[in-house]
Amino acid sequence: MSNDVESVPVAAPALIGAGALIGFTLLAVAIGRSGGVGITEKPEANPVASLALTVEDRSDGAITLHEAGSDRLVATVAPGQDGFLRATLRGFGQARLRAGHGRAEPFRLTRFDDGSLTLSDEATGRRVNLEAFGPTNAGAFARLLPETLLPEGSTIR
Repeated sequence: MSNDVESVPVAAPALIGAGALIGFTLLAVAIGRSGGVGITEKPEANPVASLALTVEDRSDGAITLHEAGSDRLVATVAPGQDGFLRATLRGFGQARLRAGHGRAEPFRLTRFDDGSLTLSDEATGRRVNLEAFGPTNAGAFARLLPETLLPEGSTIR
């Protein structure tokens, strides 16, 4: 086996063609970005349901989810159950603590009219589209939302 590098002759027209293709691509992207040509923008979705959640760790390893403000118990997640929900909330909680915030401010779970579902933390500004993790994982959060609609004209921060 030899470590010698063999030189492969490349035709000059092929190199010129490749360079022209790269140049054309960069030009097309620049024109598209600056002028909005060929770019499809999705209209902003409106929230249709939302729930502010506070999370509490219990001594037995379970976590409880309460509706902020009313302190209504939304769900209890037993140890070893709902791994995605637990890991996501734990990640949000740890990010909040690293940013120097406390646990008092709730997380917000929001369903939009385009069917998307997000979990956000107003304290850190972190927001995650839960559909990105698949329908089963998003469903773990979707079951927490009430089926009631938000009042007309209401906004979610």
